[in-house]
Amino acid sequence: MGFLMRLLLIVIVVALAGGAVFLATWDMPAPTSRVEKVIPADRFK
Repeated sequence: MGFLMRLLLIVIVVALAGGAVFLATWDMPAPTSRVEKVIPADRFK
């Protein structure tokens, strides 16, 4: 039982480290859609 728990812990740590490396090195593209919002002028008085 101890071997199984140790193996499971190692798998979880490797998966978390792999996910962290993936997120740190992922070149996520910037959004390309244009956003326009009309703000009333009376809010700036």
